[in-house]
Amino acid sequence: MVIETEQIPFHEWILWASLNWLLVVAALAVTGLFLSSLIAVVRHGPARGLELTFRVVGSSFADLFCMSPRRVWALTWLAIKDSLRRRVVIVFVLFLILLLFAGWFLDPGSDHPLRLYISFVLTSTSYLVLLLMLFLSAFSLPADLKSKTLHTVVTKPVRPSEIVLGRMLGFILLGTFLLVLMGAMSYVFVARGLAHTHEVIPSSLKVVQPGDDAAKGDVPLKGKSTSVNNHRHDVALDRKGRGRLEMTQDHFHRVIRRKQGDKTVYEVGQPEGMRIARVPVYGKLRFMDSQRQEKEAGTNVGDEWSYRSYIEGGSLAAGVWSFEGVTPEQFPERLQVEMTLGVFRTWKGDIEQGIAGVLLLRNPKTGLTVEAKIFPAREFSTDVHQIARKLTPETVYYLKREEDSDGLVKKVKYVREEITGHRKSQYDLFDDLTDDGRLEIWLQCLDPNQYLGVAQADMYLRARDASFALNFMKGYFGIWMQMVLVVGFGVMFSTFLSGSVAMIATVGMLIGGFFRAFMIKLAMGETYGGGPVESFIRLLTQDNVVSDLPAGLRTTVAQTTDAVLQKGLLVVAKLLPPLREFDCAGYVAYGFNISADWIAEQGLTTLSFAVALFVVGYFFLKTREVAK
Repeated sequence: MVIETEQIPFHEWILWASLNWLLVVAALAVTGLFLSSLIAVVRHGPARGLELTFRVVGSSFADLFCMSPRRVWALTWLAIKDSLRRRVVIVFVLFLILLLFAGWFLDPGSDHPLRLYISFVLTSTSYLVLLLMLFLSAFSLPADLKSKTLHTVVTKPVRPSEIVLGRMLGFILLGTFLLVLMGAMSYVFVARGLAHTHEVIPSSLKVVQPGDDAAKGDVPLKGKSTSVNNHRHDVALDRKGRGRLEMTQDHFHRVIRRKQGDKTVYEVGQPEGMRIARVPVYGKLRFMDSQRQEKEAGTNVGDEWSYRSYIEGGSLAAGVWSFEGVTPEQFPERLQVEMTLGVFRTWKGDIEQGIAGVLLLRNPKTGLTVEAKIFPAREFSTDVHQIARKLTPETVYYLKREEDSDGLVKKVKYVREEITGHRKSQYDLFDDLTDDGRLEIWLQCLDPNQYLGVAQADMYLRARDASFALNFMKGYFGIWMQMVLVVGFGVMFSTFLSGSVAMIATVGMLIGGFFRAFMIKLAMGETYGGGPVESFIRLLTQDNVVSDLPAGLRTTVAQTTDAVLQKGLLVVAKLLPPLREFDCAGYVAYGFNISADWIAEQGLTTLSFAVALFVVGYFFLKTREVAK
């Protein structure tokens, strides 16, 4: 799974989005007015039809802007009570049963237990709440019309806008209450399910030999812990008996040695480092080829998934990230670089050893480049590198090319040499390598004929950690936004369709919303295989998606038809809600903080759709016979 963690700043998004929303609303209003006038003219004649149209439009201003809060709240409470009578509590009880039995099937000993638990609670909550709101919103108004209950309401001084708004608010408030309860119980479930401790095995503790590298870090004792949840930890203690159980399965434990009478006891704490919410700082990525010429993308290794580009090993090719705001205030002690890299091997080699990569820090103004770290890269594992503020590189490296008698390069390898006297022995991260907060980090692959795959979001600077509990709440806020849109579409469709048809229409909108990004790519011609008709032809003929169709009348007709269909598909896709963007379970599960800009951006998007659906639902209900 790939988590796209880079987000557009709110101040860059809001102006364009507001103008775009106003244009769409204006276009839909004009289109709706034209179609309504046309239908009225056909049914009642030109004069009467236009008169009815302008009368409805004129009275709608009073209905939409002169609603009574007291009547709206009364209708909201009525919707809540009707929902409770329909045994909404069953959904909550079902959720409790899922939590009770989930402990039997969720394995806390998996490689990433937090991801497993978070994905389970957020996914199960999402399915239950969205299905509940789908049935309530789609069947509520049609059921009241069938039972004549709504006839009693419309005989009172109640506006159609108040009926629609009351239904929407009632279902939203009920769903919000359920989400709050489910969120609190889910958090406790995750915390208790992952809570565990170990014991240090005293007989396993050994004194580190003086020549061991660990002795430099004042770690004189190493050992093992007991096995709990199908895993154990390496133990590292200093001379005072303090230390920790090393990182395993995304967590570690702190250890303190105490004396209890004649016995030595090792107290092991609860797991740490698992429930996190990283606050990343992202840079802009560009590529350098083997001749140090700047390119938009790296080497193409033939992978159809174009998310990552690849850096050629054993050459000058590099991926370059340009960061802004790298200041002592934001990174006072060290620079923490985290990466998730792809690996492409042209020959197998030693799989356990990994592919050698190197990180270089470069001042974008002076060009000063310092080697920060050489590391083994492993496929899709998160590499964490601590770069000290004061860098003391012992070596530099350069490319050595061996040529044959004809001058052809037969071998390229890296040769490292010690720092000579004319170079500085120590470099300061901010004084020497940054320019007004700007810093470049270069990534190169050292192994010839091997490749490292990178995307822009694959490397970031970890500035700090936010509250995991707050981030968990933001994950449920994503479900809440999806719920609001389900309620909006369900109520809107139920104002003029029967319950079953309204539910099918709402489900169709949900499916379209989840596949909105793919539909836009298909409409823009950015997918393999061409447009809808061309893809269908390839499916029947089993043609390769990357090869051109044979020239002829069939291909010409298919591509011409696709050009027309893609325009309409783009319009439809732009009108659909971006439901997949509201799903932030991946952010929480993978430990990335959901920014306030993202909350504001998606919250305004949800509000915009909700307002538009309310207005459309009002007009549909107003034109029904029961609403007159």
